[in-house]
Amino acid sequence: MNKTERQFAIMLELQRSKVLRAEDLAAHFETSVRTIYRDMQALSEAGVPILGSPGHGYSLMEGYFLPPIGFSAEEAVALLMGTDMIEQRLDGDYKSAARAARSKIEAILPEPIREASAIVRETMQILHPGGQGENELGQVRGAILERRKIRMLYLKKIPDSDGKRMNERIVAPYGLVLVQGNWIMIARCDLRQEVRHFRLSRMRDVTVLEERYSLPHGFKLSQYRPPDDRKLHVMIRANPEMTDKIAETAGFYIEAAEQRERSLLVQFRVRQPEELLPHVLSWGGDVEVLEPESFRNRIREEAEKMLKRY
Repeated sequence: MNKTERQFAIMLELQRSKVLRAEDLAAHFETSVRTIYRDMQALSEAGVPILGSPGHGYSLMEGYFLPPIGFSAEEAVALLMGTDMIEQRLDGDYKSAARAARSKIEAILPEPIREASAIVRETMQILHPGGQGENELGQVRGAILERRKIRMLYLKKIPDSDGKRMNERIVAPYGLVLVQGNWIMIARCDLRQEVRHFRLSRMRDVTVLEERYSLPHGFKLSQYRPPDDRKLHVMIRANPEMTDKIAETAGFYIEAAEQRERSLLVQFRVRQPEELLPHVLSWGGDVEVLEPESFRNRIREEAEKMLKRY
């Protein structure tokens, strides 16, 4: 970044952040505080109304706005693709906002840039099935913003010991994360008394409660990393030709893989062996579960049920 680009970027930062210290700007632009002082002097001499307050930092005079900013074709594509994704991935309010934003962006783009960005966008497409948990997404998003708890019925992937898959939960939602095309709610569960992950597509009868909650001190969704509680191991032997398919469909669970002369040994690490059940069944006769014995027996039982049907 040259001097002119940096000074323009400084104005953008001041317009966005209102007040910034020279030290903060130096760290952001990876330069020295003295360089920032010189940049501020140059901007002031160029007529930009910069206010400096000792001990507080720099700011732009109230009411001063930068002139309209031009976009390159690549920048326009990034913005327009962003509105496409928001329209497909978020709920109704944001769908409308994304369409309105896209219209405004396209309206202010010069004709050559608009045409160039249209050509690039024709070569890329964002596909999303839509309709999955859209109502729940809006409710959860509103509850997070208002810091209100949620009551819901949740369909578990694996049944409890008593065979039940659906149970009621009251949770304090901390945030939403889009993982492999699925919205996941990060929330503290009153029943389990710990932070849990809930897939929106499995949530039913969602109700936003009047009861409020507070985020734990220092909690930041961007820094949150779930604990890895996969403590059980599953070993399978597979046809080597299945290597790519196993990696594509169950790569998250793979702990180690060893290529033998005529087979592939794969070790998985899971919370419960049943997490691998649909994957192993989909691989058919090209794999064999070696351990644990209980999971090997489970696969045999499922295979016998299928055989009876056919």
